[in-house]
Amino acid sequence: MSQSQVFRMIFYTLGIFFLGFEALQAAELPNQGAPTFTFEMGIVFSVLILVILLFVFEWVRVDVVGILMMVALPMLNLVTPQEAISGLSSNAVVAIIGVIIIGAGLDKTGCMNLLARYILKISGKSEKSIVVSISVTVAFISSFMQNIGAAALFLPAVRRIGRQTGISPSKILLPMAYCAIIGGTITLVGASPTILLNDLIYQANELNTLGTKVEPLGMFTQTPIGIALVLAAICYFMFLGRMVMPNKKDNQEDSALMPASLADTYQEIAGVFEVDIPDDFGSFTLEELHVRDKYHVSIAGVYSHDTKQKNYAPTRYELIHSGETLAMVGNEEHVRQCAEDLGWIFKGDLDTFAEDFSPNNAGMVEGIITPRSELVGTNMRERRFRKRNGIVPVVLCRDGICQFNQITKETFKTGDALLMFGRWEKFRELSKKECFAFTTEIKGEVVREEKAKVAFGWLLITLAMILWLKPVAAFLGFQMNISLSICLLTGALGMVLFKVLSIDEAYRSIDWMTIFLLAGLIPLGLAFQKSGAAEWMATTIMGVLGVVPEGLFLLIIGVLTSFFTLVVSNVGATVLLVPLAMDMATETGVDPRLAAMVVALAASNTFVLPTHQVNALVMRPGGYQTMDYIKTGTGMTLLFLIVLTTMLMLFY
Repeated sequence: MSQSQVFRMIFYTLGIFFLGFEALQAAELPNQGAPTFTFEMGIVFSVLILVILLFVFEWVRVDVVGILMMVALPMLNLVTPQEAISGLSSNAVVAIIGVIIIGAGLDKTGCMNLLARYILKISGKSEKSIVVSISVTVAFISSFMQNIGAAALFLPAVRRIGRQTGISPSKILLPMAYCAIIGGTITLVGASPTILLNDLIYQANELNTLGTKVEPLGMFTQTPIGIALVLAAICYFMFLGRMVMPNKKDNQEDSALMPASLADTYQEIAGVFEVDIPDDFGSFTLEELHVRDKYHVSIAGVYSHDTKQKNYAPTRYELIHSGETLAMVGNEEHVRQCAEDLGWIFKGDLDTFAEDFSPNNAGMVEGIITPRSELVGTNMRERRFRKRNGIVPVVLCRDGICQFNQITKETFKTGDALLMFGRWEKFRELSKKECFAFTTEIKGEVVREEKAKVAFGWLLITLAMILWLKPVAAFLGFQMNISLSICLLTGALGMVLFKVLSIDEAYRSIDWMTIFLLAGLIPLGLAFQKSGAAEWMATTIMGVLGVVPEGLFLLIIGVLTSFFTLVVSNVGATVLLVPLAMDMATETGVDPRLAAMVVALAASNTFVLPTHQVNALVMRPGGYQTMDYIKTGTGMTLLFLIVLTTMLMLFY
């Protein structure tokens, strides 16, 4: 989009609002108690329209939109310069930074690997089962802790599950994010709007503005509604997921056995497959079988069901026994033929070795023999290559010709290329030796398993601070004003100080696109409130409604709150709309308690744009665009409102 088109679009938007402004000033609307529409409100609405257009058509990246707001809003005199950059130090943004670092620490120590293993054990490799398992778990956690924390802690686990199963994270993260947001509606302490609700009800009772006393909500008053919303969301993705979810052309590089750069050279190597040896097979050494020479396959792993032990790089002298399970690297057709000829049972995709040889933990690497390599003039048998390095040689490529037969006896020459299969930690050890110049990346991370208890301990300390620090302080008779962000930063700091993560690793774990997106939207919401635009819009709509049936009234309150939550923080929308909704409910004969509950719950109905912290958090990892949120979130928003209104009318 050219610069002239951008300016033309801005001027057209301003012109529309200025015409609307004149029309509103001239119109004789009923007395609604609404503030007068001002020039400043027109500017705010124009900026809001511009932001939505930038989100939808993606003329610039979303974090650039955030930076644009930090620059444009003070220039338009809608916020002060201090308010324009206040989002960078806001509780929500700092909390995201803290929880991402905590999640990175848990991942670095292998805790998220254990979580991924447990989820896969329950759900298998079925995409729908994995989505349901993760969504239910995240929703449950969100019911008693901030949804951004629950979502951020699961991000590393989702990435690992995606690499291990070949399922794109884009198909998991959006359902997880929506259920994390909805999970906050299950209990009174699950989300900021519901936490604030009783305070606003107490305030209304003290001011006696309603003419009647409104009972506060209990911890589990809205639990049936929250559970119904979570179930509705899961059903939405189960039955309509293929229609509404973004159809991404996912990059399978992370989940592929063979790096894309080597696929053409080593076409015969397609994957890792398992076979079972029958009980009457007997015992043979690897050398006696000659499977690489005959079938161009390599035995990369042996599992003994008797001893429950796995051998990741069996040598040629080791016995293969009846009843064992083998992992074989090669072309599926060749592995099948080998199994058929030897009387073995072809199992197909990995099961016993699923985690051991998943792309998280193992893969293919090509190494080139350099002139200074210690392997030059020797062969693999002399070097006891498998035994010393724990790595399986697969193919030797010399002068452009790939060979499988007798490669362990071939004398290495400068320029030879060896394709190898093994676990990433073994390749990292091999890279420290003067053997190969690697042409492909050695993936996998150095996992500090010895720090797992420390990382988990700091997670528990953080959760304890969030849940119990204020109540314990109050019980002891003193006030402690500790925000969520401080609690999470405490956990993040503990991860660094106790060497779970280095400070550089902590910085690298943060997604700065998410940070600047949210930091820029916070001053926009502030301008929306400061200018009176939010109050004007809410009171005008409320005044136009007049007397309507109870169900329709509650639905309109939910729709209004859902819109406000997209452009104003959910806390701001709750503070603004709860008193207004309770007043209007009293006038129309509707229970003000229900109206207040609708506002607090509908403040979590924010799926259409990546403006909610959780939606913004998963945007980059899932590879989502704004149109993906609009397509998926529109149906979810409507379903949320229908389920919410129906549950209120039937059970409350």
